Amino acid sequence: MMTDYKPISCALYAQFEHWIIRRRTLRVVWREPRSINRLEQLKPLDLQTRNHEEFLIARRDNGETVELRLDRIVRAEPI
Repeated sequence: MMTDYKPISCALYAQFEHWIIRRRTLRVVWREPRSINRLEQLKPLDLQTRNHEEFLIARRDNGETVELRLDRIVRAEPI
Protein backbone atom coordinates (compact mmCIF):
# COMPACT_ATOMS: atom_id res chain seq x y z
CA MET A 1 0.00 0.00 0.00
CA MET A 2 1.47 3.35 -1.06
CA THR A 3 1.22 6.31 1.27
CA ASP A 4 2.30 9.94 1.16
CA TYR A 5 3.57 9.75 4.76
CA LYS A 6 6.87 11.55 5.35
CA PRO A 7 8.71 10.19 8.43
CA ILE A 8 9.53 12.70 11.17
CA SER A 9 12.97 12.99 12.72
CA CYS A 10 14.00 10.53 15.43
CA ALA A 11 14.62 13.49 17.76
CA LEU A 12 11.04 14.72 17.36
CA TYR A 13 9.67 11.20 17.84
CA ALA A 14 11.73 10.92 21.06
CA GLN A 15 10.32 14.28 22.20
CA PHE A 16 6.76 12.94 21.81
CA GLU A 17 7.77 9.85 23.83
CA HIS A 18 9.17 12.12 26.55
CA TRP A 19 5.96 14.16 26.72
CA ILE A 20 3.88 10.96 26.95
CA ILE A 21 6.01 9.57 29.80
CA ARG A 22 5.90 12.91 31.64
CA ARG A 23 2.14 13.22 31.04
CA ARG A 24 2.56 16.72 29.66
CA THR A 25 -0.40 18.55 28.18
CA LEU A 26 0.47 19.92 24.76
CA ARG A 27 -0.69 22.75 22.54
CA VAL A 28 -0.75 21.08 19.12
CA VAL A 29 -1.20 22.58 15.66
CA TRP A 30 -1.81 20.13 12.80
CA ARG A 31 -3.01 20.07 9.22
CA GLU A 32 -6.26 18.35 8.44
CA PRO A 33 -6.34 16.32 5.19
CA ARG A 34 -7.99 19.27 3.40
CA SER A 35 -5.11 21.60 4.43
CA ILE A 36 -7.06 23.20 7.27
CA ASN A 37 -4.92 23.93 10.35
CA ARG A 38 -6.30 22.98 13.78
CA LEU A 39 -5.09 24.10 17.21
CA GLU A 40 -6.01 22.17 20.34
CA GLN A 41 -4.82 21.40 23.81
CA LEU A 42 -4.24 17.63 24.03
CA LYS A 43 -2.92 15.05 26.48
CA PRO A 44 -0.61 12.67 24.53
CA LEU A 45 -1.23 9.01 25.40
CA ASP A 46 0.68 6.82 22.95
CA LEU A 47 2.46 6.54 19.60
CA GLN A 48 1.39 3.89 17.08
CA THR A 49 2.58 2.72 13.68
CA ARG A 50 0.15 1.33 11.10
CA ASN A 51 0.66 0.79 7.37
CA HIS A 52 4.07 2.50 7.53
CA GLU A 53 2.52 5.66 9.06
CA GLU A 54 3.09 6.95 12.61
CA PHE A 55 0.34 8.43 14.79
CA LEU A 56 0.02 10.31 18.05
CA ILE A 57 -2.89 9.07 20.13
CA ALA A 58 -4.13 11.88 22.38
CA ARG A 59 -7.08 12.87 24.55
CA ARG A 60 -9.04 16.09 24.24
CA ASP A 61 -10.29 17.97 27.33
CA ASN A 62 -13.76 16.44 26.79
CA GLY A 63 -12.31 12.90 27.01
CA GLU A 64 -12.52 12.16 23.28
CA THR A 65 -9.52 10.32 21.80
CA VAL A 66 -7.93 11.59 18.58
CA GLU A 67 -5.29 10.13 16.28
CA LEU A 68 -2.96 12.57 14.53
CA ARG A 69 -0.60 11.47 11.79
CA LEU A 70 2.81 12.69 12.95
CA ASP A 71 3.82 14.27 9.65
CA ARG A 72 0.72 16.48 9.76
CA ILE A 73 1.68 18.01 13.12
CA VAL A 74 2.97 21.51 12.41
CA ARG A 75 3.90 22.39 16.00
CA ALA A 76 3.63 20.84 19.46
CA GLU A 77 4.71 22.42 22.71
CA PRO A 78 4.10 21.65 26.36
CA ILE A 79 1.78 23.96 28.27
